[in-house]
Amino acid sequence: MPKPAKPAKPEPERITSGKPIPDDVKLDVNLRPKRLEEFIGQDKIKENLAIAMEAAKARKEALDHVLLYGPPGLGKTTLASIIAAEMGVSIRITSGPAVERGGDLAAILTNLRPEDMLFIDEVHRLSRPVEEVLYPAMEDFAIDIVLGKGPAAKSLRLKLPKFTLIGATTRYALLSAPLRDRFGSIFRLDFYDETALLKILRRSAQILQLKADDEGLREIAHRARGTPRVANRLLKRVRDYAQVRGNGVVTHEAALAALAGLGVDRIGLDEIDHKMLRSIIEKFDGGPVGLETVAASISEEADTIMDVYEPYLLQLGFIDRTPRGRTVTRLAYEHLGIAYGREKEKPPQGKLL
Repeated sequence: MPKPAKPAKPEPERITSGKPIPDDVKLDVNLRPKRLEEFIGQDKIKENLAIAMEAAKARKEALDHVLLYGPPGLGKTTLASIIAAEMGVSIRITSGPAVERGGDLAAILTNLRPEDMLFIDEVHRLSRPVEEVLYPAMEDFAIDIVLGKGPAAKSLRLKLPKFTLIGATTRYALLSAPLRDRFGSIFRLDFYDETALLKILRRSAQILQLKADDEGLREIAHRARGTPRVANRLLKRVRDYAQVRGNGVVTHEAALAALAGLGVDRIGLDEIDHKMLRSIIEKFDGGPVGLETVAASISEEADTIMDVYEPYLLQLGFIDRTPRGRTVTRLAYEHLGIAYGREKEKPPQGKLL
């Protein structure tokens, strides 16, 4: 008998990760914008979505299928909810791993009403049999059901209401070409700049009825890795610090002290980021080194490195993906205080925070 599949290793709950953690649930619900005009950043996407939604409403049709992709924590789920709210329709939310069989998807689709929306997070993780059910559903608004087996089997086509599928993924390249081609609109969400994050933090502080000065919020925005979810999570931790160790106001001094205690350095890197960079530098002479080898060297899953650790390091220019593997750049050496190339490490100048 084949051995049972090894359970996936749970990912560490990193405060700087764009992926949600249990602590985020209540915070996300309270701070999540409800309308497109409240959504800060991603201006080009908002403009294109607004035009598409206005046109669909004028024609009294369902919106074209939408694919949102980009690193975790940038607002893909929030945008899906906003699209449904703006269109005045209901939205059903599920995820790729949760839809295990074609019958599961068929049950969801047959319960949708005309113009309703189905949001599938991690859409790249749908199995091939489920995708096969999804193709005619997206293109022809129908599903094919096979009755019986063998030569006597018959195919029955069941009509579906016209609906909109919104897919979200962090791994665009893993989507099959036939599935990608069936999305009418494809949008890539980029990391946010510090100005946009500062606006998000001001809004969050107002909703939380939190006293905060701009310098304190700007320090949080600077270390939030270009990710709204991380920014709001750090704001919550700094708020706790200010309440216990300060006067309850998120000041620059409170932000500096709280973030130093959390191990988040001046550009938002944490202990795991440092561990990964140092591993490539010290064990593999800065690279190139394969992803699986890097993962084994820090006892982490390759998918987690690609989805969670690498996007921001690539954005900073701290690592490069080459045909031969990952390499660490001069910028990363300088940030870590390590001599570039084969020279010996410089004497430590104090903790880099």
